[in-house]
Amino acid sequence: MSAQVTALVNARVLTDHGPQDGLAVLVRGDRIEAIVRADDARVTAAQRHDLKGQLLLPGFIDVQVNGGGGVLFNAEPTVDALATMGAAHRKFGTTGFLPTLITDTADVMRKALDAVDAAIEQGVPGVLGIHLEGPFLATARKGIHDASLFRLPDAEDIAAITRNRRGVVMLTLAVEEVPLDTIRQLSEAGVLVVAGHTAASYDTTRAALDAGVCGFTHLYNAMTPLGSREPGVVGAALDDPYSWCGLIVDGHHVHPAALRVAIAAKARGKSVLVTDAMPPVGADSPEYILNGQTIIARDGICQSDTGVLAGSALDMATGVRNLVNMVGLPLAEASRMASAYPAAWLGLDRTHGRLVAGQRADFAVLGEGLVVSETWIAGVRYAA
Repeated sequence: MSAQVTALVNARVLTDHGPQDGLAVLVRGDRIEAIVRADDARVTAAQRHDLKGQLLLPGFIDVQVNGGGGVLFNAEPTVDALATMGAAHRKFGTTGFLPTLITDTADVMRKALDAVDAAIEQGVPGVLGIHLEGPFLATARKGIHDASLFRLPDAEDIAAITRNRRGVVMLTLAVEEVPLDTIRQLSEAGVLVVAGHTAASYDTTRAALDAGVCGFTHLYNAMTPLGSREPGVVGAALDDPYSWCGLIVDGHHVHPAALRVAIAAKARGKSVLVTDAMPPVGADSPEYILNGQTIIARDGICQSDTGVLAGSALDMATGVRNLVNMVGLPLAEASRMASAYPAAWLGLDRTHGRLVAGQRADFAVLGEGLVVSETWIAGVRYAA
């Protein structure tokens, strides 16, 4: 017996051509069956869900989530922690995410990799893979990372990272620290190798792009800046037409003008909204422990006692609002930076990131002020 069809009606549906009224989205099981006119006979026959004039967007995909719901992935690399993080972020429209492990020991890294595999196998909503941010980074651009744990990847690391995994594997590394042959080996094995926490020159970064680096972690932050005679990592990122750039749009990590410059410089589709979220997102407490330090989120800023940024308290819905209100993007493009573009980066664009027939039924429903009121993951509705 086939699954019941649900018709999402009375919404402004964000299609590939922008927001449109008078449409209904038909959902069967975990997929979009069709998008039809509201007066289509199939809508009458379906179970109707009235969205009362709200916006229906593709669900948000966040490729950099360190924590949420009071949980830090490094501290709890478990399936239960991933479920808690996913539940916290889906309140803000996130339907898919890469739990992100910042620099840690080899043992914790392996536990994190196995936890993500198990979470995907068990169907934990939203988990798409893992992002390993370190430990193959540069001390000169360490940020909040524990530089005492930095090292070069050995054969065991490479085997663990490149083993056949259930989800996407993204790896942030310093391109001047890791040999080009290793970057090439990782990339050819299917790992999404990205540059971050790096003090590399433009030429070194360009060579790494040629070897398989496909993107940049939180562009501008923890990397060599664009200069007139030495373009640095930022210059290489903006100059390259094929790579993706993650952007933290919280008003603290990057100035709005610098965001506009990056978005204008990159080819359309290559700028991606990320949160770099920490445990306070979706939690009652603004505090968490990182590398033995107590970090407190104040006014949306997570930083150590010495003023070093320690991730963010940003959620994806706030990031989308900031792209519209702070950066000045049209809502449709802001939405794509949170859905279609990250899906393409992760190689999931055939199944995620757009409102078209055949894609997974992942939705963010936004009401007044672009605030999320409900989220759907694989056809299952969650109230915000």
